[in-house]
Amino acid sequence: MDTPRNVVLQFYYVIFIISKYDIIILYLITNYFKRKKALILLIRKDILKLAIPIVIEQTFVMLLGVCNTMMAGHIGPEAVSAIGMVDTINNLFISFFAALSVGATVVVAQQIGQDLYKKANETAVQAIVSGFIVSSIITLFLWCFRIPLINILYGSAEELVKSNAKLYLEFTLFTYPFIAIEQISNGILRGCGDTKTPMYITMFMNVINIVLGYILIYGLGIIPSLGIMGASLAIAIARIIGTLIIGFVLFRGSKVIKIKKIFPFKFNFKIQKSIFNIGIPASVEQVIFNAGKLIVQIFIVTMGTSSIAANSIAMSISQIINVPGTALCLAATTLVGQHIGRDDVKGAKETLIYLVKFATFSLVSIGIIFIFIGRFVSSLYTNVPEIIDLSAMLLRWNSVALLAWPISFVLSAGLKGAGDTRYTMFTAFIGMWIFRIAIGYFLGIILNIGVLGIWIGMFIDWIVRGIMYLIRLHGTKWLKYKITD
Repeated sequence: MDTPRNVVLQFYYVIFIISKYDIIILYLITNYFKRKKALILLIRKDILKLAIPIVIEQTFVMLLGVCNTMMAGHIGPEAVSAIGMVDTINNLFISFFAALSVGATVVVAQQIGQDLYKKANETAVQAIVSGFIVSSIITLFLWCFRIPLINILYGSAEELVKSNAKLYLEFTLFTYPFIAIEQISNGILRGCGDTKTPMYITMFMNVINIVLGYILIYGLGIIPSLGIMGASLAIAIARIIGTLIIGFVLFRGSKVIKIKKIFPFKFNFKIQKSIFNIGIPASVEQVIFNAGKLIVQIFIVTMGTSSIAANSIAMSISQIINVPGTALCLAATTLVGQHIGRDDVKGAKETLIYLVKFATFSLVSIGIIFIFIGRFVSSLYTNVPEIIDLSAMLLRWNSVALLAWPISFVLSAGLKGAGDTRYTMFTAFIGMWIFRIAIGYFLGIILNIGVLGIWIGMFIDWIVRGIMYLIRLHGTKWLKYKITD
């Protein structure tokens, strides 16, 4: 019988194997280029230095949400469905200040490339304060409309699912300012080339989340089982502690960044303009993207609890598969930004092309494995055969479509590192609203293919955006957005 303890242990065994395989894949691919020219070897060294800590960090970032989803899944399909629904809302609004992290990363990376270390420190303070203000406003706004929001978006869901969703949203709302500070601070450190510190902090956050999640969700001794409330409390406490730690790191000082004081704070409008010139288009892009995902989630809600749960589980597992790709996206933003800061246009382009190849080999290799183990991993989330089968089917399709993922996401991250965020915003609108939503609705609802039709629309979106990014890459316009002092 799958007790909570056995489920968690099985899951961590799977994650250990996959994470180990991710790093081995990165190593083997880089050694493939051993006999290439010196430029490629230099890029390989930079990528390994940045990417391996990010792979580990992103594994634990993924675990932060995935483990709660998995443990909640053994409470019942209503709980895992509610978490998936609320996370769609969270991702939409978090994107407002997550984009500020992109702005901070790009500006700091280009400043470091120009050896403007004092400016980079000032940018860090300006970005963190802006992120706190924006996230606090969003939190207050959502708190006022939290119940109508669930009823309007997910009115067709079962009452128990909606009740769980409202509870989970209420607790996660108040973590927004902490998420903003943590994400922006991590982005600043990555912009400096420091990927190890975010890795260690994220690992520690995950340990806290897992221990508290296990205790609060299932209960232990005199502590009662809190179910979905326990899941929300665990992740909230972990995020708060993580934010406090990274704040301590920035004030203590890293190799490049050291915040001496925040107050009395004075807005530096030139720096704010640089951050928001990158951040606003990136924010709009993320809002477009996540709003589209919210619309798609509404389509799935009409298909029933089994489809909602299967979609949530498959999306959760896809985060595991995408860890190397996500790591290389973050590396692309930093490396391209630093090359642009040094006026090394050739290096920026060569690096980005290399990263796309790197990500393609990594994701396709891992995708092949998940064609065979997708059903087993899905079974760790739930005992319902119908949901397991549907999740496994979605994962098989996803494994094939991963070939298009790097050109859609890694190229986009590299273009953002160069400051070309308006183009990525435009392509996000085209891919999401003209292709993913329209095709997903046609296949999933009109032709009654169900949740698979929604996913096929997503894959077509990847392909369309990837083609548009390839066209941009082979031009020169994306290389003209250097941030000057």
